[in-house]
Order: sequence, then C-alpha cells, then structure tokens
Amino acid sequence: MTESITVTDNRTGEVHEIPINNGGIAAKEFQKAVPGVWFFDPGFMATAAAESAITYLDGDAGILRYRGYPIEQLAEKSTYLEVAYLLNYGELPTAEQFDVWKREVTYHTFIHENVRKRFLEGFNYDAHPMGMLVSAVAALSTYYKDAKLLSDPEVLHKQVVRLIAKMPTLAAAAHRFSVGMPFVYPDNGLDYTQNFLSMMWKVAEPRYEANPILARALDVLFILHADHEQNCGTTAMRTVGSSHGDPYVATAAATAALYGPRHGGANEAVLKMLAKIGSYENIPAYIESVKQGKVMLEGFGHRVYKNYDPRAKIIKETADSVFSVTGRNPLLDIALKLEEIALKDDYFVSRRLYPNVDFYSGMIYQAMGFPMEMFTVLFAIPRTSGWLAHFQELLDQDLKITRPRQLYIGSDARDYVPMGQR
Repeated sequence: MTESITVTDNRTGEVHEIPINNGGIAAKEFQKAVPGVWFFDPGFMATAAAESAITYLDGDAGILRYRGYPIEQLAEKSTYLEVAYLLNYGELPTAEQFDVWKREVTYHTFIHENVRKRFLEGFNYDAHPMGMLVSAVAALSTYYKDAKLLSDPEVLHKQVVRLIAKMPTLAAAAHRFSVGMPFVYPDNGLDYTQNFLSMMWKVAEPRYEANPILARALDVLFILHADHEQNCGTTAMRTVGSSHGDPYVATAAATAALYGPRHGGANEAVLKMLAKIGSYENIPAYIESVKQGKVMLEGFGHRVYKNYDPRAKIIKETADSVFSVTGRNPLLDIALKLEEIALKDDYFVSRRLYPNVDFYSGMIYQAMGFPMEMFTVLFAIPRTSGWLAHFQELLDQDLKITRPRQLYIGSDARDYVPMGQR
C-alpha cells in the first residue's frame, strides 16, 4: 500500500492525495494541490531541504550512522582519515585505497608560503584563531584556480584532499600566531592527529612525539565531529555549493557558520558554566536556578536528539583515557554530578534533556592544553570532511541553486514622498 496524505483545500473544496516518500512529501506536489500557499518554517525545523545518503540520524532513538556504519563501531575500530574517505566516497577503503588516500592527504599538508608570510601574519596580534581560519580557507581559492572546474572528478578530488590535509596546518598556524610562537611545518612522518599536535605544541625539540593516548583521543573526537547531517554549517556549505562556488569558498562559509556561538560554541559554554558553579556544594542551587528559568544547563539537550546523544557516551569514555594522562580535570566531579541529577530528575527527564557531545569535549580539550579560542577550530578541522561529502553529493545530484521562498509582511504599495514633506 502506498503511503500518502490527503489535502483538502477549503477555499475550493478540492481534495488531493500526495504520496509520502522516504518520510517526506514533495513541496511541489503540495503546491499543485494548494497553489499560492508556501510552507512557513523558520529555521527549517520541519523541512527537508535535501536528500542525502551520507549520515543517518534518529534523534528519538539516539542513533547516528555514517554511510550506514554505527558511530560506536567507527569510533572504536576506525581512524579519522578512514572515516573521511568513507564519508566522501561512500565505502570504507581497502588497504590499497587507504594507503593511497593517506599518502595523498599527508603530502598535501603544506600551505603556500605566501599564505603564512603575507596573509596569516598580516592579522592583528590578537586576532581570533577562528576568524583567521575562515579567512585563510577562503584565500586558498585564489591559490588553486583549477578548483572552479567542478565537473572534473580528478580536479575535485584534489581539492577534497587539499582541504582535509591543510585544515590542521592552517588551524595550528592560527594558534601559533595568536600566542606569538613561530610557525611549525608539517611532519610527513607523523599520522594525521600526531602531525596536528606537533604543529600545535612543538618548541625546540628535533621531533615532537605526541602521547599516543592523547593522539588517539583526538582522533576519536575528530570521528565524532566529522558529520552531523543538515546542521547550520553544512547548510551553509550546501547553499554556497548550490551556486557552484568552489570548495574553498564553500568551506569558508561553513566555517563562518560554525564560528557563531549558537553553532560551535557549546563546549566553551559548558566550561564557563562549570567554572561558574565552582564547587560540588553549589550544584543544588544551580539546578534550582535552571528550573526557575534563570540560567541554562549547558551541554544538555539538542535540536535533534531527544535521547542520549550517542557521541556523548563515547566521549565520556574518551575523557577517562585522557585524564589518565593529563590528570583529572577538577571540573569533572561537578559535571558528573550534574549528569547524574539530570538523568534522574523528572524536570529534565520529562523535557528529554540528555547530555550531548559538547558536555565533555571542552574538558578534554582543556586537559590537552587547548585554549578555549581553539575549541571551535577543533570542530572545523574534522567537520571539513563531512562538508566536502555534502558538497560532492549536491554536485552529483545536480541540485538547483538554493533560493527559499518568503512570506512578505511589509507595507503595501505606497507612493514616494519627497524629503521635505516627510
């Protein structure tokens, strides 16, 4: 039996049956049934703007899968570079494919000297690393002019490799500049996250040897942040991509969206909340303030998840491994108690406010030595692979340029009034 809905236009009495496909109805079919009427959906709360085979997310059940693979399995058994390949090319790579992929990414980590000397070093001494990253990614468009040849698969593949490879280099360079330290070149003998940690922290040693537990923890965090369906940054990427802007300017747009505190600032907000609570004894009073609507319980609840965020479970285990190396974050006890209360208190349970991925990630980054200004940058590095997967998908689908409709609420037609008569 075909699934469908029946729509009656009470203005005319006409009845139309509209099919349901993949859980949605086509807006153009609704337009045929009810001409001249638009869906009004601020923030796209209930509107699907794309068909995608990349990420499956069931917020009610707490399920997240990349290309069908459960996030739990990928976080346990895979690596970020393998997941980046999966997202962009649809399948987990064979050993031979992965060797080629890893070598390509590794040997594209260097950035043009002019990007560093004339561009990054031209920022003010106190520039925010995220602002520098947004600008630097956009600037790459001027260095790789072939990137505009979107119909050539080999050329497009090269841009995907370049962006995934160069994001950690640009990110580390932005941090080093912001703290007055000299630029560190990539070390092609290191793995992806080890190389990034080297570019971040190397001082005078011949070679920076990252702690393998910390490098693996960062790799897991990168996997968890690689994609998350049609979020704000991905929507920005797809919007610019629909105009056939090249991958660099589209990635810069997505990064700019992530720069906004409503999108990429949640883990920083969690740390500030925990610091504000200050001690174990202040938790009951803070919980009461949350219930009274005076303050927010940061790191709980999610736009999509109405169950426990599956990434939060993984990240909590990752935190234990990190703290075994760095020492226990003093804010952890406060966080654990907040989580315990929220999972039992009817106020939070009835509102389905469960910990999300941001609740523990900030503490991990802080324990590893990253300043808060870098938290959103650390989000952008892995999310680049997801953004690029969506960019390639919309090209394959030959989607129309994004152009939402609006409901006009302004003035009716009126005549111009000369300035002296206003």
